Amino acid sequence: MQTEVELVAGVDEVGRGPLAGPVVAAAVILDPARPVEGLVDSKVISEKKREKLAEIIKANAIAWAIGRAEVEEIDSINILQASLLAMQRAVAALEPQAEHALIDGNRCPQLRCSSEAIIKGDATVPAISAASILAKVTRDREMITMDNLYPGYGLARHKGYPTKAHIEAIRELGVSIIHRRSFGPVKKYL
Repeated sequence: MQTEVELVAGVDEVGRGPLAGPVVAAAVILDPARPVEGLVDSKVISEKKREKLAEIIKANAIAWAIGRAEVEEIDSINILQASLLAMQRAVAALEPQAEHALIDGNRCPQLRCSSEAIIKGDATVPAISAASILAKVTRDREMITMDNLYPGYGLARHKGYPTKAHIEAIRELGVSIIHRRSFGPVKKYL
């Protein structure tokens, strides 16, 4: 008698380091019957390849979901707790629910299912790689949209990360509502 395959979700987040925008997490339950080729850490592949893989992942996964924590939450509870909250929200939004979660990094959010943290899991565990790709594509698209709403900061280019150009723009234009006020380089210009 064959037992049912355990529903294992890979979970990763992006956006811990930026000065602007939310932290975004994804949870993905891959379908063993429909493997996705080319899954690696989102940071080591081109934007074009990530975009293409994101569509393949969404089409072939048993389930996928996005979770996020907003700038106000990041400033209120700190970036680590906000990252864990975003991951928790992504896993909670899965349908069907995961029975186990593999979390990229060294700590796990509180989940309804069992979980384990895997350091550098985005480079070694396909489901975490898939989550890494979905989270990055989602956040990057959002930062491109934010660039239109908050022109002058260069968000479409640097995605909110603390580049020299971004810090210079904050100095010149001031702090926008999408900037993380608890982050040193932003706090300096309040």
